[in-house]
Amino acid sequence: MKYDYREAMKLTNQLCFPLYAAARRITSLYTPFLKPLGLTYTQYIVFLVLWERDGLSVGEICEKLMLDNGTLTPLLKKMQDAGYIERRRSNEDDRVVVINLTEKGKAMQLRAKNVPLGVANCLKLPEEKAKELYTLLHELLENQK
Repeated sequence: MKYDYREAMKLTNQLCFPLYAAARRITSLYTPFLKPLGLTYTQYIVFLVLWERDGLSVGEICEKLMLDNGTLTPLLKKMQDAGYIERRRSNEDDRVVVINLTEKGKAMQLRAKNVPLGVANCLKLPEEKAKELYTLLHELLENQK
């Protein structure tokens, strides 16, 4: 079969577009649940990482969230200004900044406890299909490292 660039360049033939559109749509489902908490989606996923394991370096958080340092650092400064986290230099290596939750940051987990269920209830996708999609997306991400 001959490569047809005109066909290949149609929006409907781009894998990137449904991924992009779905990501935007899914992320927007979080807004009604996060707005009353005063959180953005990106702040929420930083919290998810720190609630799972507090005391990570900025680099470790960047890796887990697949974000670059330039994106994460201003966000962490805002979270620090809001009293949710503390940033401090590592005792072992002063080039490394370690992030720890404050009591206020830890308490946010209880305030946000219904966010996953609320978003899940908004999805119009059977649980089996959601799990399949999750697996496929992670496979795609792993294969692109």
